[in-house]
Amino acid sequence: MEILGIFPSFDSEKFGGIQGSGRDAWRSVLGRFGEAGAKALFYTPGESKAMAVVSAMRTPHARRILVWHLQLAKLLPLIAKPESRVSVFLHGIEAWRRLDRLSRAALRRVHVFLSNSDFTWSKFVESNPEFAATAHQTVHLGLGSSIGLQACPQCTAVLMVGRLRRTENYKGHREMIAAWPLVLRQIPFAELWIAGDGDLRPDLETLARKLRLQDHVRIHGHISELEKQRLIERCRCLALPSAGEGFGLVYLEAMRIGRPCLVSTLDAGREVVNPPEAGLAVNPAAPHEIAAAVARLLSPGPEWQQWSERARSRYAAHFTREHFERRLLAAIAD
Repeated sequence: MEILGIFPSFDSEKFGGIQGSGRDAWRSVLGRFGEAGAKALFYTPGESKAMAVVSAMRTPHARRILVWHLQLAKLLPLIAKPESRVSVFLHGIEAWRRLDRLSRAALRRVHVFLSNSDFTWSKFVESNPEFAATAHQTVHLGLGSSIGLQACPQCTAVLMVGRLRRTENYKGHREMIAAWPLVLRQIPFAELWIAGDGDLRPDLETLARKLRLQDHVRIHGHISELEKQRLIERCRCLALPSAGEGFGLVYLEAMRIGRPCLVSTLDAGREVVNPPEAGLAVNPAAPHEIAAAVARLLSPGPEWQQWSERARSRYAAHFTREHFERRLLAAIAD
């Protein structure tokens, strides 16, 4: 067999955007090697470890192995042969901490690390310096095909999209709400739309009530893909000033139709948006900085139009699914 892919289950919600990029990755692998030369193993988070071990041990030998999530690399000692070329994809915050001894031992079988951003790789090496000399390639993700520019909406709304979990309380939701009274001083009718749900939602709703922002902050809860696309089309810009974003596929969803983005100075959002090309970057701990940037992004005029046009152009030039597939296939076939 030419290549074996090891992926988290595409039906699970635990891995978020990693599922979508995994589906695209597997599609490109099948297109390159065909069903006769490619096989995939899919693991659901929390499933029986014994079942995973048995499945791994029954896997036929493959010349190449692609592991799509760091947690699944622990299966490598059961699968990888000495002559197998192993690639492991690093997606973000799960790779930014010191790994346990078992994981580090398994990763010694890796020939090349792939990462969704230069930032993710630098954070991984910072926490696990023994892998700094291992070969590495950055493979920026991609999303769909290019779409024409959507006209500037009449509303003054900023959209945030993402899971609202206390374990992921680094994406900037709390900071955006805290800065909104300052935004309203400059844009009195500005609205903050938050799409997503989870155990962090009650805390955000309490904060909005405390700041008397009920008429300006709307938490939509869980929404469908279609509803998400409609909100992106209706908003003036997307915001995710996160302190721990490994890439951020939602930036691409916004840039794809010409919506500029507000990102953080602290993570990989800058690699995607390249401020001030397709938006702005702020320190999420600085509310006045957030407010000033939001006011600029909400104001119609030549500056917004330039951001809009450059956002779509940057997406079309770097971040379509076709770009991603070419980068990935080149990396695993090297």
